[in-house]
Amino acid sequence: MPKATKQKRAGVSNGPYDRKASKGSSSANTNIFKFDKDFGQHILKNPGISDTIVDKAYLKPTDVVVEVGPGTGNITVRALEKAKKVIAIELDPRMGAEVTKRVQGTPLAKKLEVILGDVIKMPAMPPCDALISNTPYQISSPLIFKMLAMPNPPRIAVLMFQREFAKRLVARPGDSLYSRLSVNVNFWATCKHIMKVGKQNFKPPPKVESDVVRIEPLLGSARPNVAFEEFDGLLRIAFNRKNKTLRAAFSIKEVLAMCERNYKIYCTLHNIPIDESLADTTTVATTTTASADDDMDMDVDENDDNNNTINNGDEDQEDEEDDEDMPTFFKELKDAEAAKEAGKTPSRNPKSRVALVVKAKVEKVLAATGLGEKRARMCDQNDFLKLLLAFHEEGIHFS
Repeated sequence: MPKATKQKRAGVSNGPYDRKASKGSSSANTNIFKFDKDFGQHILKNPGISDTIVDKAYLKPTDVVVEVGPGTGNITVRALEKAKKVIAIELDPRMGAEVTKRVQGTPLAKKLEVILGDVIKMPAMPPCDALISNTPYQISSPLIFKMLAMPNPPRIAVLMFQREFAKRLVARPGDSLYSRLSVNVNFWATCKHIMKVGKQNFKPPPKVESDVVRIEPLLGSARPNVAFEEFDGLLRIAFNRKNKTLRAAFSIKEVLAMCERNYKIYCTLHNIPIDESLADTTTVATTTTASADDDMDMDVDENDDNNNTINNGDEDQEDEEDDEDMPTFFKELKDAEAAKEAGKTPSRNPKSRVALVVKAKVEKVLAATGLGEKRARMCDQNDFLKLLLAFHEEGIHFS
């Protein structure tokens, strides 16, 4: 006789990984574990999109691929079939175990390496030929900058981002989304939009739409001969207030203090003597006037000096005559303003002479480049390069 099947009691699970059915539901939820949205875990469930991401990476049989956030391995398995090796970097140990289990006992298992950890906090990203990722939205910008700052970046990167973030990557000067990210990406690489991805293609679905972009960093002789930290440091200052003029951006107290510190380091490394003594009010006025005269580069004859002296004397006499004719009320008001100016307390943080020199150099650079009144959102790569070169010629650095 066949063995009789035994009916299970209601509410009893089939295994240790099964979850109890919620009230009002006809079937139990068979998820192995709950996806953590804090980690940006929105698993791509459309196999066609996974195929497109791998196909657009143009992988070779000799390529080493780094995948950030492999999830359950939908993209990983496809990359393993085409590449020599895939290094999957995963923050959630549960996901790391899941992607390992997926290829366990197959020839693909030897080609997979799983690293548990935060890719942003790693000292360096593993060397690779290609980078692919269904990128968690909260690490989108740090991941881009980490890749661009690599001494030998990957040949190609195919990444999925939130749609608004993807639009920032391809934004141009004058666009509302134009930012420091836009300048950096298009200076160090070429960026192209691949496809749009609706939120219904994910599990669980996110609140926003997504886009896939392909980034190809410039390599070899095509890579700009500029230090990434220097260029990005300048952009950080410029885009801190992208709708303000560059003169306003570089007039912020903290920015000038940073420029002063870096200038002191530059002078120390190049054995350039600097005067770090405190400057009084007279020195401040003299330094400001001297820097303005240096920028004008005008030669004045001795006769002109004599004429100016005579003219100034006449003007002083006219001022004295005007004071005599001035009504009593206005004289009292003028005397009160003079007394107020004289009674002002000196600054608690008096400026040093080197601080005045740095401020004068910043003004000189902005005037010489003609970019002082221009806004960062309207500047292109050439404008920022010209500005960086002018600052370097004055000994001011940003890293």
